Amino acid sequence: MGLRWHGTAVDAGDPARLARWWAEVLHFQILEERPDAVAIAPDQATYPGMLFVQAPAAKVGRNRLQVELDCDDLVADIERLMDMGARHVPVEAASAPWTLLADPEGNEFRLRPRP
Repeated sequence: MGLRWHGTAVDAGDPARLARWWAEVLHFQILEERPDAVAIAPDQATYPGMLFVQAPAAKVGRNRLQVELDCDDLVADIERLMDMGARHVPVEAASAPWTLLADPEGNEFRLRPRP
């Protein structure tokens, strides 16, 4: 028996708003929407996807797990994400090959140039 990555669950203060933000970032579709949870993925048959669930409290502190995204044009993609409401997160390793950003609810993710 093997395991297969199905998706990532993300706590959110406003699951619908945050799911739509990530769907736009990743060019995903909304697969299912309930008042307390919204699922997104590339399409009905493709995974992994993301599930945004109502969180009982606001996020505090740094994420222990971060989504890492490859990009074709780091500068242009950072600008697009910042225009959409992302923000820079300072990192200790100034020479890191990636840029750390946070979504509108503060969930960190890494953006790195495609190798």
